[in-house]
Amino acid sequence: MSGDLTLNKILGAGLATGLVIMGVSIGAESIYHREAPEKPGYLIEVAEAEEAGGAATVEVLPDWGTVLATADLAAGEAAFKKCASCHNAANGGPNSTGPNLWGLVGRPTASHAGFEYSEAMKAHAGEAPNWTYDQLYGFLGAPAKWVKGTKMAFAGIKKPEERIALIAYL
Repeated sequence: MSGDLTLNKILGAGLATGLVIMGVSIGAESIYHREAPEKPGYLIEVAEAEEAGGAATVEVLPDWGTVLATADLAAGEAAFKKCASCHNAANGGPNSTGPNLWGLVGRPTASHAGFEYSEAMKAHAGEAPNWTYDQLYGFLGAPAKWVKGTKMAFAGIKKPEERIALIAYL
């Protein structure tokens, strides 16, 4: 008759083990309270990759007289779709999360009416009073590195030809 209860004993032991594990888990959660972070996620600073020779690469600025004439405006418009969730590029269009970008090239830095710029961007305006092609090229490559403390949370456009096309479109 003891052979008939063997299966019940095995299932009972498994059930008891599961209940003990669940009880320990609930007990541990009540003792060790985890608070949610104030701001989800965090910025990871990554050092730029170095060349095999050991020296970091220096990015050469494009010759704007040459590259703008041959820039692909359709590719620039497609690249702007990455920006369109926060920016508007229509003439007289409203500000969004970011300022309107119509007529950006040559415009004074941090100057679009009705937009509240970060203190970092206002300070940058003292260093670079206007949005030149070179300024835009550097900023679009890595906004957080170009203007430390900017509110713009965009990683940047790494491909030079895509940046050039976007600047030509703007």
